[in-house]
Amino acid sequence: MNNTNNITVIAKNKKAFHDYFVLETYEAGLELYGTEIKSIRSGRVNLKDSFCSVDNAEMFVIGMHISPYEQGNIFNRDPLRKKKLLLHKKEITKLFGQSREQGLSIIPLELYLKKGKAKMQIGLCKGKKLHDKREVAAKRDAQRTIEREFKERY
Repeated sequence: MNNTNNITVIAKNKKAFHDYFVLETYEAGLELYGTEIKSIRSGRVNLKDSFCSVDNAEMFVIGMHISPYEQGNIFNRDPLRKKKLLLHKKEITKLFGQSREQGLSIIPLELYLKKGKAKMQIGLCKGKKLHDKREVAAKRDAQRTIEREFKERY
């Protein structure tokens, strides 16, 4: 993401790009409490093992860890509580339908601040097999060697 729209990236889920093929991405708001947003602004969040699920036509992110705010005392919430994602009903039904029909997963990819609000980029993802991961790594290594050779010659 770029900073032209006052976007500040807080956390990226690098493991998601390693384990999944991202087919589509969506932007969702988050329903948070005051101490949680303060902790997010200080960068104390982890998306590593998180995923999204749909309960009663509402989408939640599960497994996202927001560390307790130091000055939050009694107002701090459980760091691993499930957080509600703010999406339109049509987007939720579309994502839920595609995840059920095609066996896809809904994974948080990135957490950022946009115009002062916490937003999350979620992706409709298909799991990679071991040979897919090896193939991607081989392509990346081949590209690096090509660039290295090109740099040495020119």
